[in-house]
Amino acid sequence: MTDVPSPPPFTIRNLRIGILASTLLAGLLVVWVINQYPRTDTAVVFANYIGIAPQVDGPITHFYVRDNQFVKSGELLFEIDDRPYRYALERARSEQQTLEGQIIDLTRTIAAQKSGVSVSQANTHGAQADLSRYAGDVDQAEADVGNSEQGVERAKAEWLYARNNLYRVEPLLAKQFVTVDQVDRARTDEVTRAQALKQAESQLKLSQARLLSAQAEYERAKAVFTQSQAQLEQSRHAVTTLDPLTTQRGARESAVQTAQYNFNNCKIYAPFDARVTNLILSEGAYAHAGRQVFTLIDARTWWAIGNFRETQLKHIAPGMKVDVYVLSRPTVRLNGIVDSIGFGVTPASDVISNLGNGLPDVERTLNWVHLASRYPVRVHITDQPNDTLRLGESAVIVIRGF
Repeated sequence: MTDVPSPPPFTIRNLRIGILASTLLAGLLVVWVINQYPRTDTAVVFANYIGIAPQVDGPITHFYVRDNQFVKSGELLFEIDDRPYRYALERARSEQQTLEGQIIDLTRTIAAQKSGVSVSQANTHGAQADLSRYAGDVDQAEADVGNSEQGVERAKAEWLYARNNLYRVEPLLAKQFVTVDQVDRARTDEVTRAQALKQAESQLKLSQARLLSAQAEYERAKAVFTQSQAQLEQSRHAVTTLDPLTTQRGARESAVQTAQYNFNNCKIYAPFDARVTNLILSEGAYAHAGRQVFTLIDARTWWAIGNFRETQLKHIAPGMKVDVYVLSRPTVRLNGIVDSIGFGVTPASDVISNLGNGLPDVERTLNWVHLASRYPVRVHITDQPNDTLRLGESAVIVIRGF
């Protein structure tokens, strides 16, 4: 049997050295790649979501969506029985119209009342003018009475003078100291003066009567003026105001707006493009204001949140490009950008004491291996295939740098 020659010793040694060097080089390359392009497989897909809850109470009359359906922004989701809210809106509008009708009627009444005030003011001004005129008549009548009295005194003095002159000359006719003609003239003058006195006395009585009449007219005008003033004040106080009604306009308008708001909220629309989820009710269910009916997942923006070791954070910065892979489609690469890096996590109780009231509670432990803390990194997925991403599914994040 022929012996197989063994390889030279230096060839095996060189091979071992080469394998060791290759392994070391590959390990260094892996470490460098991991440090330069951090990655994590502890990531989940995340999206904003809201609970859809009505703002009014009532039975649900119709659903326009089904569970897991994709809906567009503004699409009608479901309806609540709007009859009570429609009746409330009609009642609020009717009360508002009634108030406006009352304001119109009262405005007309106030216009009539103001017209009455104007008439009363005109009557007062007329009564005041009459009062002034009759006061002037009284003054004129008093002056006439004074003139008449003076005329009577003057006529009486002249009559007395004529009578005395007659009495003086009549005895002288028998002694022929005067002529018959002189006596006749004296007698005629006495008769004339007597008639003038009677006329003056008659004029005095007439002036006195006119004075009494003027005084009576003045008193009547004074009474009419006083009455017109009272009527003017009464008409002024009778004028009502619109304030009690106009101050209700705000409340009636608010009631209409509230009723309109409740009526509009009987139809619930999608606030954004979203996925319907957790729909477990059916038509006829009674919806309560503020109580969630189902959930909408915001399909406009998707995120991937991954936990990276604190030693990797120095190689991650906002704005870096990211590759995201979801486990449901591991061969599909999604592009993303680092949005932000977390700044806080809850400290492990075996590393730091439990902080609370009193003294710190420090556990007695001996750790030979220190595990690095992990911080969440939020990645904005720029590719948004709505039929691929699902909230909460597992993902892998690879940081590619700027």
